[in-house]
Amino acid sequence: MSSIEEIIIDKQFSVFKIENNSVDPIVFERDLSTDIIQFYFCLKGKGQFIYNGGAYTLPLPENQSLLLYNPQKQLPVHLEAVENSAIICLLIPIKKFHSLFSSEAEFIGFLNEENKEKKYYKEKAIIPTMAIVLNQMFNCSMHPSIKQLYYTGKTYELISLLFNHNENQNIDNCPFLSDEEDVIKIRKAKDIILSRMTEPPTLQELADEIGLNIKKLKLGFKQVYGDSVFSFLFDYKMEYARKLLDQGNYNVNEVGLRIGYSSASHFIAAFRKKFGTTPKKYLMSLNTNNQ
Repeated sequence: MSSIEEIIIDKQFSVFKIENNSVDPIVFERDLSTDIIQFYFCLKGKGQFIYNGGAYTLPLPENQSLLLYNPQKQLPVHLEAVENSAIICLLIPIKKFHSLFSSEAEFIGFLNEENKEKKYYKEKAIIPTMAIVLNQMFNCSMHPSIKQLYYTGKTYELISLLFNHNENQNIDNCPFLSDEEDVIKIRKAKDIILSRMTEPPTLQELADEIGLNIKKLKLGFKQVYGDSVFSFLFDYKMEYARKLLDQGNYNVNEVGLRIGYSSASHFIAAFRKKFGTTPKKYLMSLNTNNQ
């Protein structure tokens, strides 16, 4: 019996169990946007990716994992799994992926300068601890009410094993970010705008302070954090405002002032833009839920 089963972990984040116990290959196909990272784990058998109508093929051998990502071009999936194959596929949006490695969640981008213009390809052997998790994912028989919870835990465990680093490595965010001089300056820029979020510097002032020109600042910030400087700051301020409202110690005007809005109406408009509701209605919903 052959099957392709999808388990939805989160919005746009899915796990696929691909099992082929027939004599004929089975095909797994998906059209993907450029912001999706593809992970494949071949526990047994083998697979083959086919691109451009067969003009190019990429093997997926037994006991190997494969990471594919290309921000410049769509990589539609056409994977053929041969007889007696077992393959796990993870399809994860870039922002969701980085949220697993940084407290700055949706703000962090993927590629360093070296990989900016090319696809990212990485093949790695499946180590024994990963094989255990993969076998558990294939052989579990969970009640439907907790199946998603089980696969969520196992999926995160699998990713953590794949990207496990030596304890001596000093990597504070995603494992793909390099600690080159420009990246360090970009991180400094992030720290500056967050520490001065009520009165942030202009782009020129920020570029001067970290020692980069504006073009490098804008491009580098987008690469490292996946967003423009002030869009990043806006999202951070709104999330900070939401947490202040959650605490229940400040009214709407006070929260607006604490994040740099001298006008309550401007803060309310910004909050609505981010969360689809006003701060007052958000507070009312908190009070209702706590009753």
